[in-house]
Amino acid sequence: MSRDAWIVVAVVGVVAAVTLVGAAVLAVRVIRARRMLGPLGGGGKVAFYGALAYAVLPVDLLPDPVYLDDMGVLAAALIYLTRLAHRRRSAASLASERSPDGR
Repeated sequence: MSRDAWIVVAVVGVVAAVTLVGAAVLAVRVIRARRMLGPLGGGGKVAFYGALAYAVLPVDLLPDPVYLDDMGVLAAALIYLTRLAHRRRSAASLASERSPDGR
């Protein structure tokens, strides 16, 4: 192989490694967000399990050496789960501020 071909292979390898690490970091964050939420509603379960299944299964929009689509799905699930956690916290704080008789 020529030197230019080796450079292309090296660049593709580095991009694949960086996106794999990024996808792994996002998957860990999604799992931590799920643990923070406790029991999930229907939408939370679909977002959590759907994102992890999409990241693990070989059927993707882009070939698996490029994990950009997996990162996008994991990031969207992380954003959704984080917003769900914030909603639950704000609802819990509102409920705790109310008087015991509900007024």
